[in-house]
Amino acid sequence: MKRLAALLLSCAALTAPAAAQQIATTPSQPLMLPADTFFGAAAGVATNSKGDVFVYTRNGDPTITLGGSRAFAHGGSSLYEFAPDGKFVRQLDKNNYGFLAAQAVRTDAHDNIWVVDAYSDMVIKLDPEGRVAMLLGRKPEAVNVPAGEDMGRAPAGAPPASGMPSDLFEGPADVAFDNAGNIFVADGLHNARVAKFSPDGVFVKSWGSRGTGEGQFASPRSIAVDAAGNVYVADRGNNRIEVFDNNGTFRKAITTAGDPMALCISPGAHQYLYASNSNPVNDLDHGGEIYKLELDGTVAGKFGRAGKQPGEFGTVNAIDCRAPAALYVAEMGNWRVQKIALH
Repeated sequence: MKRLAALLLSCAALTAPAAAQQIATTPSQPLMLPADTFFGAAAGVATNSKGDVFVYTRNGDPTITLGGSRAFAHGGSSLYEFAPDGKFVRQLDKNNYGFLAAQAVRTDAHDNIWVVDAYSDMVIKLDPEGRVAMLLGRKPEAVNVPAGEDMGRAPAGAPPASGMPSDLFEGPADVAFDNAGNIFVADGLHNARVAKFSPDGVFVKSWGSRGTGEGQFASPRSIAVDAAGNVYVADRGNNRIEVFDNNGTFRKAITTAGDPMALCISPGAHQYLYASNSNPVNDLDHGGEIYKLELDGTVAGKFGRAGKQPGEFGTVNAIDCRAPAALYVAEMGNWRVQKIALH
């Protein structure tokens, strides 16, 4: 009985992240927008090798134009660049055809900027100068009214809500890269899969379906890749982070970070995994903390909580952890980006 009690206590410790040690932090909001310009729902934040900061945000509504029985959508989201000191630099690719509902922004090892849009169903690569360099997925040229079958849905007989095993998305949520330049997309707002592409954008494979088993997802909302090429997926709704090898073989589940929605893996010899236990959509007063984890899931500490004050969080959708002692955190609920210095 004593051994059983010890085992149960050990399991409880692995699934009870609230006991994690608090990390001391200093929050700030250093990014300075021009007068009469606002973030809106800050969906994504990323930094490049120079320390420049990019924010992809929903600060408008897509405009719908009716043409006979078909509807055409454009506008609704903006991509901003800031200098390392927080000063506004520019708005990138204004009026881009695929910027409808901001979902994520990431930068790669070559300082290319990758935008993930939930409404246009596209992942858009911009070069460091802001020019379109590659498109993954496809924005429907028009939407039938009433709606017909979506391109990204799985064909009959496929695993439930897995998504078509192709380069078409339905509600992509995030993008990540390995050291070889392979591209991984969490196709998780409507589908439940991860899609892998070669560095030049050729579809390689996909894995996942709706469910609670190993390799299944409730909603794959964020994705990150470690130095060894392992793929980490925030399985929002199943209260876990699933870890796969580079080819999609399930390796383990991490259940020590609540119900994660945003992931980031820090660079360097000793990598850490940051995961946000973002507030549930129907209860903004609970959750909200961000966990610092070893790659094996061991909790190194946590900080923050649900709220609106500095150092508190409202529906965190993205974390950037390129700098070892400071994170950028994008909040859709509080319409802001905070810089969190870690002590």
